[in-house]
Amino acid sequence: QVQLVESGGGLVQAGGSLRLSCAASGGTFSRYEMGWFRQGPGKEREFVAAISRIGTYTNYKDSVKGRFTISRDNAKNTVHLQMNTLKPEDTAVYYCAADVNSFHTSEILAEYDYWGQGTQVTVSS
Repeated sequence: QVQLVESGGGLVQAGGSLRLSCAASGGTFSRYEMGWFRQGPGKEREFVAAISRIGTYTNYKDSVKGRFTISRDNAKNTVHLQMNTLKPEDTAVYYCAADVNSFHTSEILAEYDYWGQGTQVTVSS
């Protein structure tokens, strides 16, 4: 069983930055593709970014490309999401997720096996 705990959310003004972290325990972190998803008010959960097992490959939602960067530290069992130039439409609960079975940086929510509890990001205009 894999446990994921997100941190780093908060309130920020538009144009500002936040760095989200996700700490994993209970498994072999380097064997998992990792992803970040978000769910805004009244919206479905959507893909934001994903990173391969050793960080070679990354994948991003089009609207965050150039603003967000996903990274991981397998020695510390953590994955990060650096978010710059934040916009009000980035407001959402952000979740990290682990994909233990596939071998690609999936955008598909159903392919992820373990989820954190989420961290709130609010961007004011």
